[in-house]
Amino acid sequence: MQEESGITFFGAIWGGLVWLIQNIAGAFYNLGYAVTHPQLWLDWSDKASIMRFVYYGGSVEFFFVVFTTFLVLTAIGLYFRSFMWAMVRGLEGMANTIGRFFAWAGLLMVVQQIIIVFLQRVFARPDISFGFGIPFSQDISWFAEELKFYNALVVCLCVTYTFVQGGHVRVDLIYSGISFRAKKVVDMIGSLIFMMPAAVLTWMYGWFFLWRHLIVPNPSASDTLERLVMKSRALRWNVETIGFSPNGFNAYFLFKILLIAFAGLVFLHAIAFFYRSFLEFVEGQGSENKYLDKDSLGEGEEAYEGTH
Repeated sequence: MQEESGITFFGAIWGGLVWLIQNIAGAFYNLGYAVTHPQLWLDWSDKASIMRFVYYGGSVEFFFVVFTTFLVLTAIGLYFRSFMWAMVRGLEGMANTIGRFFAWAGLLMVVQQIIIVFLQRVFARPDISFGFGIPFSQDISWFAEELKFYNALVVCLCVTYTFVQGGHVRVDLIYSGISFRAKKVVDMIGSLIFMMPAAVLTWMYGWFFLWRHLIVPNPSASDTLERLVMKSRALRWNVETIGFSPNGFNAYFLFKILLIAFAGLVFLHAIAFFYRSFLEFVEGQGSENKYLDKDSLGEGEEAYEGTH
């Protein structure tokens, strides 16, 4: 009995390794086929093409294309350290650029809230209209609920920017008391074990959550490609436009798009954080924060910055 259970255990491990190797090898073919046949998944005038896009966006095949690309880039970066630093600078630069741009949504949120208060309390207006020619006009409650969208822009699209700037709240139990290289090991493990899997799970949930509010028949994560292609015969767009109140903000599908963007940005920055931690581990404490583009309040504000 013990011998049979041992054979089953090692057989399962062997089967898992074979499955992993097969999917990594197949990722090269899948990527090449997708690049050379874009009409199969980007020609959205064809309903079957839309369903293929829906399927592959949350599929095992897409995951292994991304995972294999990460492995290949890591292998190149291990050989050419300057290439890995270039990837770190590029990914952190992307996080900073996106974050600095969408951080202005916070200011827009404040200005719009002030306008709403003035129009409601001072001028007693029930709606807001702006634009030239054909103005855009909505009830004030629509603009009031839209403030949540600005907040979502800041949360979802500034998350990696905040990470680069060191602005996230941290609970430190042992981290500050260990050596520099031990910290880098913790950072590498954290990016691989926590950041990447969490981003993948969020993407997998958010991807089908999004498409179930954009098209019918509703796609499911358990549907095979063949089943989704069959469903495409009855496909039609059914974009969610239901608000929480009768005249409230009715573009809640945008929040679901932001959830996907959030997961993608976190995954990419997990790669950047892993690479930076590895490079700082290899090169030593002298390379700490190398090429790091952090915001500054200006000369003479160092003490204030140190408290945040």
